[in-house]
Amino acid sequence: MDNLHNHLESEASRLRSFATLLAVLFVIVAGVVFLSQMSEQTEAQPWRRRAFDPNAKPDRNGVPDWEVDQRFKDDVFTFVRLKYNAFRRGGGWQTDYPDADLNFSYRLQQLTSMKVDPDGKILEITDPRLFDYPWVYMIEPGGISLSEEESKTLRRYLLNGGFMMVDDFWGEDEWYDFYEAIKQVFPDREPVELPYEHPIFHCVYDLPNKPQIPSLGAATAGRSRGITWERPDAQEVHYKGIFDDKGRMMVMICHNTDLGDGWEEEGVDPWYFQTFSEKLAYPLGINIVFYAMTH
Repeated sequence: MDNLHNHLESEASRLRSFATLLAVLFVIVAGVVFLSQMSEQTEAQPWRRRAFDPNAKPDRNGVPDWEVDQRFKDDVFTFVRLKYNAFRRGGGWQTDYPDADLNFSYRLQQLTSMKVDPDGKILEITDPRLFDYPWVYMIEPGGISLSEEESKTLRRYLLNGGFMMVDDFWGEDEWYDFYEAIKQVFPDREPVELPYEHPIFHCVYDLPNKPQIPSLGAATAGRSRGITWERPDAQEVHYKGIFDDKGRMMVMICHNTDLGDGWEEEGVDPWYFQTFSEKLAYPLGINIVFYAMTH
């Protein structure tokens, strides 16, 4: 198997080659029954942490580690978190870091045949290394501010075969902020609501609906009333896609839902884990990665 970084003629062919490789590796251990393996390890999973150094190797704090085969060290799936500027205070790009990244990477390694980087990466949008990775994660983009260079780079990355998952922003104000930013990237393209019948909700795990995943705090507060939204103007969950001219999804937008907390907080509360992490956040996250790597 050719090394991803040997003699690739263009950024587009590099990303397509990587996606093909991952599709071959991604032989899923089918069935939600295998997710029950996660229950045995929830006590060892990390609690929320606030202080971190994005340039240092993350403290795993109980998340199992593994070695990457050095012969194929560049041919692994890497959880890449995008760093961006924001004009509004809040968690921003670093929300749920590093626990969400580490836990999700571990579950991919555990539950699928993918070979996964145990640590992941944090990259500026304009980092030249961005084009080495076909999948990136943007979290809490309410208040995001993109420069002209960032908008052009992100557009080039996505049109050349990259895929971006956007997660954990709630309500109309945050949607407007993100919409204004993504229109800088794609002035001529509109986000399209994905119907429940779309393969992304069924391709590996057959989800019972388009799930709304609240943060741990919101889930606990709304548990007795069955409320899964975080604010009154965010009651309806939305999953939207932005597509290229050939119909390939380039951006998956998860609005009024929080998959990242489902990954980050899996070891904090057994009820939250069983209700949201195990049954919804991990299955949908795996579906999104599988779909992105095979389309």
